[in-house]
Amino acid sequence: MATTNLALQVKELFRETGHAHHEAFSDIDGADPEWPAWYAERVHRRLCTLLQADLTRSELVYLLVLVDKERALEAPGAEWTGYYARFFLERYGART
Repeated sequence: MATTNLALQVKELFRETGHAHHEAFSDIDGADPEWPAWYAERVHRRLCTLLQADLTRSELVYLLVLVDKERALEAPGAEWTGYYARFFLERYGART
């Protein structure tokens, strides 16, 4: 039960961040080749708290690039926020 709640919280964090990113870059239709750095800055503290993980922003940028590439290869049609949440929970969720 707690894992389900955590999964929803992580998914919501990514959904909120995606919306904020699109708003911040609305003049260019959300396009941003440096999005992983922007996302890492935005989610770092909350994600580390939720996962009880000690990640640097650089590690988080790496993981965001990794999950994005993995989703493109493994599940290109998958809803990204859920995919990202599962990715992080598989790696760090057991610590909660």
